[in-house]
Formats: sequence, C-alpha cells, structure tokens
Amino acid sequence: MRVRLVALAAASAIVLTGCTSDPLAEQYREGSGKNYIAGDGTISEFAEPQRGEVIEFSGETVDGGTFDSADALGDVTVVNFWYAGCAPCRVEAPVLEEVSQSFGGDGVSFVGVNVRDQAGTAASFEETYGVTYPSILDVESGTAQLAFAGDVPPAAVPTTIVLDQEGRVAARVLGQLTEASILESIIDTLLAEQA
Repeated sequence: MRVRLVALAAASAIVLTGCTSDPLAEQYREGSGKNYIAGDGTISEFAEPQRGEVIEFSGETVDGGTFDSADALGDVTVVNFWYAGCAPCRVEAPVLEEVSQSFGGDGVSFVGVNVRDQAGTAASFEETYGVTYPSILDVESGTAQLAFAGDVPPAAVPTTIVLDQEGRVAARVLGQLTEASILESIIDTLLAEQA
C-alpha cells in the first residue's frame, strides 16, 4: 500500500509540473488579478508564400455602423484585438492611433476588435484615448475572433494582426505594441510589395 501511495504522489507531481507552462495558471499564481493572458511582444512576420487563406470577417461597430473586411481588400489592414479594462490596451491605443493618422488612409485601413465590452464602455475608451478608426463589437458573436483562429490566432489581448492587400495574415504582434516604428515598418514593407 505504501509503495502505491509513493507512486501516486510521484505521478501527481509529474502531472502538476506539466501544468506550469499554462500562462493563465502562471498569472493566477502571481496573484495579479489582471484577468487576461498577456502577450510577450513577440513579432511574427510571414513571407508572401507562407501566408495562409484570406481572412474574412465583419461586424457591428461601436458607433452602430458595420465593418466588412471585404471593403478593405486592396489595403494593408491593421486589426487590433482589445478591451477597455486591459491595461496594455490603454497604453498602446495612442501608438495605434498615431500610426493610423500617419498613413492617413493611403492604402492602409485600421479596425479594432473589442472582445469584451458593450458599446458604451468601448465608446468611452475610444473617446478617452482619441481612437478614430472603427472597432467591431465582437463580445456576443465572437465571429471576428473565430475568423482569425487558424494558424496565427490572436492568442493574447492585446494582439495586433496585419493583413496584406489580399487579406492574408502577414504579421502578428502578440501583446502590447510599444513603438509606432515597429508597426510602421511592417506596413511599409507590405506597401512596398504592392509597388
């Protein structure tokens, strides 16, 4: 009986050790209470032959309009996954707006995908941080998030995914975007492809 208990304890320790690679579990153990999985800022870029299928998504926007990715085909499209209670989302919002303004719509579209908030909360966030591009409210349907659930999912909040002019995933920033120059460089590279 004692041998079985020792074996069971050893097996349990091995199983529990395997759980330590779960980022949500690690963040829970930290006691931060931040309620989201933070990305590590990893930037992934994909050469044209490595890009998957065209991503198609649409939804109702914060202001009651609609966004359809088909309308942005031909543009480089920056898609940012966010919600108001996410501290890194608040920090990166001015960076995203700065880049959005710097391109001024010249072959570049921006859209947010709000993954948690109702329209009032999302609108307040946009007003506070001066966000002028549209955001889809995806909290109820989740269809925009689902459209990106393939090879390069938005596995953290915030995540910024850049689509090429054909609507394929060309780059992903997993976590907070810290510098405008990073996103500008990705966009410039994609615009140069078309030229």
